[in-house]
Amino acid sequence: MSDRLFGLIVLIGSVAYFMAAASIPTGFLVDPVGPKLFPRLVSGLAALCALLILIRPDAEPDWPGTGTWLRLLLALAVLVAYAYTLKPLGFLIPTAVASGVLSFQIRSRLLPAVLTGLGLSVGLFILFRFVLGLSLFAIPRTWMS
Repeated sequence: MSDRLFGLIVLIGSVAYFMAAASIPTGFLVDPVGPKLFPRLVSGLAALCALLILIRPDAEPDWPGTGTWLRLLLALAVLVAYAYTLKPLGFLIPTAVASGVLSFQIRSRLLPAVLTGLGLSVGLFILFRFVLGLSLFAIPRTWMS
């Protein structure tokens, strides 16, 4: 039942995506293929996969228990909070907290989780800021004045 429901949702989404691609405006200087082809190909492939799932679903899966769902909800809440705190708090603090909490969820050991959070925060900041040239703020802007 869950595969068929998923297949139906993907099929409806692919049809909506195909119809949305039809409304893409074409300028007067376009290549022969046009800007509508790629979204239509993606939606067609998604519809084909959805039909395959509808026709030949897998056996009903064993869904995880309540504890796993709660951990997944916590991870989702951490990622949403990370997205909202990234701009006001800078990159280092939210990244350290989020990656530390997620690391603790994977393996419940406090010191390695804290070190992972700090290491990922600093390492990713160096990569994004200096190697990739993104304009990130390390700390909140209000701390810099």
